[in-house]
Amino acid sequence: MGAQWKAKGKAQVADAKGKLFGKLAKEIMVAARGGADPAGNSRLRLAVEQARKVSMPKDTLERAIKKGAGIGADAVNFESVIYEGFAPHRVPVMVACLTDNVNRTAPEMRVLFRKGQLGTSGSVSWDFDHVGFIEAEPATPGADAELAAIEAGAQDFEAADEDGVTVFITDATDLDVVNRALPAQGFTVLSAKLGYKPKNPVKASELTAEQLEEVEAFLAAIDNNDDVQNVYVGLSS
Repeated sequence: MGAQWKAKGKAQVADAKGKLFGKLAKEIMVAARGGADPAGNSRLRLAVEQARKVSMPKDTLERAIKKGAGIGADAVNFESVIYEGFAPHRVPVMVACLTDNVNRTAPEMRVLFRKGQLGTSGSVSWDFDHVGFIEAEPATPGADAELAAIEAGAQDFEAADEDGVTVFITDATDLDVVNRALPAQGFTVLSAKLGYKPKNPVKASELTAEQLEEVEAFLAAIDNNDDVQNVYVGLSS
């Protein structure tokens, strides 16, 4: 949970899946500002790879690239904005948004943070490291995550979850290099993105069941906002 908060429950997961194409399209548009050719734009290449892995239609993908690169009449400009603050019970939160109208997004964030506390720039980010996150699963039986992390140049890794997915953590500047190296170490990459890792997460065991539910409800409301791309939470199991 400390890396990137994800909705729980079948209904929430299905709803999140329904929004995935929209979020990926925004990421592709922003990345395409650095050039419409994925071969010469590593951020765009990573975004395109992820879109293809979740079967985004080719025309949707190409349209997003053109919009972001300013090609054609439908060019759009999304701005990346980070909101920092606390969920209920002083759980630190960083909310990454992509928006075409900050004047709409900012007041919406203020309303959503009423059950927590919206901070100023730098009020929470000092307690997070900016890193790369790569989700991957074994492509071959017996693939060793620790050895793969060392050989691929990752900083660290989180043990496989119940679905068999391992999260490899990299320096922000090494994300693309490690992403390219992992397949040779027996892992299939599912996603690769930059994000925030908490330095001193609050332990979930220190919260009551009711308090944890309040935190989850707060995070679900934040994640449901259309401008929110990712939610990073300082909470560990």
